[in-house]
Amino acid sequence: MNPSLSSRRRFLWQTGGGMAGVALSHLLARDVPDLGHSQRTEPTGGPHHRPKAKRIIQLFMNGGVSQMDTFDYKPELARLHGQKIGPKEKPEGQTGECGAVMKSPFEFRQHGESGRWVSSLFPHQAKWVDEMAFLMAMATKTSVHGPGSYMMNTGFLIPGFPCMGSWISYGLGSMTDNLPTFVVLPDVRGLPYNQKGNFSAAFLPSRHQGTIIHAGSPHPIPDLFPDGKHGFAGKTADAASLALLQEMNREHAGLHPEDTRLDARIASYELAARMQLSAPEAFDLAGESAVTRAAYGLDQPITEDFGRRCLLARRLIERGTRVVQVWSGPQGAVNNWDNHSSIVKELPPIATSVDLPIAGLLGDLKARGLLEDTLVVFTTEFGRTPFEQGSLGRDHNGNSFVTWMAGAGIQKGAAYGRSDDLGFKAVEGITYCYDLHATILHLMGIDHTRLTFRTSGVDRRLTDVHGRVVSEVLG
Repeated sequence: MNPSLSSRRRFLWQTGGGMAGVALSHLLARDVPDLGHSQRTEPTGGPHHRPKAKRIIQLFMNGGVSQMDTFDYKPELARLHGQKIGPKEKPEGQTGECGAVMKSPFEFRQHGESGRWVSSLFPHQAKWVDEMAFLMAMATKTSVHGPGSYMMNTGFLIPGFPCMGSWISYGLGSMTDNLPTFVVLPDVRGLPYNQKGNFSAAFLPSRHQGTIIHAGSPHPIPDLFPDGKHGFAGKTADAASLALLQEMNREHAGLHPEDTRLDARIASYELAARMQLSAPEAFDLAGESAVTRAAYGLDQPITEDFGRRCLLARRLIERGTRVVQVWSGPQGAVNNWDNHSSIVKELPPIATSVDLPIAGLLGDLKARGLLEDTLVVFTTEFGRTPFEQGSLGRDHNGNSFVTWMAGAGIQKGAAYGRSDDLGFKAVEGITYCYDLHATILHLMGIDHTRLTFRTSGVDRRLTDVHGRVVSEVLG
């Protein structure tokens, strides 16, 4: 170990002791070489150009949002309703044969100066269309949930690759010493498809993985504070023992520089020490006004969970968290956007649960001046078919779906791309996850072709060998 570094840390442990010493040790570590890595934890050079967005809130609708029932108005569906004109053979990824064309059971209206069509399922988001930019012809390479979710989060169909939040954390680093750089707020009912694989740092240093916070729990961050029944585990814990453990950990990391897991564990403990002071305030919504709480839907059972997490997302980015991902829906056959059985019965509840909170989030960000340098992204892993499944359901469809963005650097009221007259396939201005990711990174000051990490002899990047910045939706 570096003698100077070791002696400075030992001095801090002996004088400060306990968790305070860990936190101060972390601050010193920023000024000296990281001996636990074979390469830097952040690339050199910082942002490649001046960023428009400092932070991002990603709203991920788990299960596959039906585009022709939400944002992609297709009047041709009504004219062809009941006709059997779909593929004769079951497409890859679909769970059943294509039935007859099914019109949307929901009314569409034009909104805002942009005249954007939005269904009656999203009356609150509809009020914000002039602040949004729509990618109307998103497509993916699969119609299977797991690979589709991996692709939209990591750029690859298979596990083992870092997600976008981890890449941003790796590329830009932290904005605060007191909160995680990348936070994941899953649905209270469970994790999405792929479980924690969607938030993984994979081959990037482990400290860049998403920090999962269970917003609906009395203890959102498990084990942040010691259990009261263990009286010895407090501020008076033996500082010398902790110092010895720290030294042993560092020595181990020096012997195994290729393994970042121990370093990530140490970093997580250091962060936990600082979060003991900062996290309780960040997660305490008691100080929010009744008007703000109502705007997010915290006073209504159907919107309370998603609304609480959207409000927490605002509070986190306001305090320095760079990336927050808010999920709607767990994995499985119910309580998400995977509406195989009945669009009429299954889609309205899940749509209602997010609509008011999303509008509340946009309004709150704008009122606080945060929308000027915060990017908000709404997306899903794929869309659904214009053909009925069973009697009133819709099947998986990776050929077309809709994503919208709002906030920093976005051309307000813009739309790019078009699907065919049934909403079955994207036909003009087709965009993939690579293009979405490239655009998001561009807004955050990163050239997606230059953000790389060498692993197994290959310079990997979020966008693989693809991707272009979708300038048509940028301001």
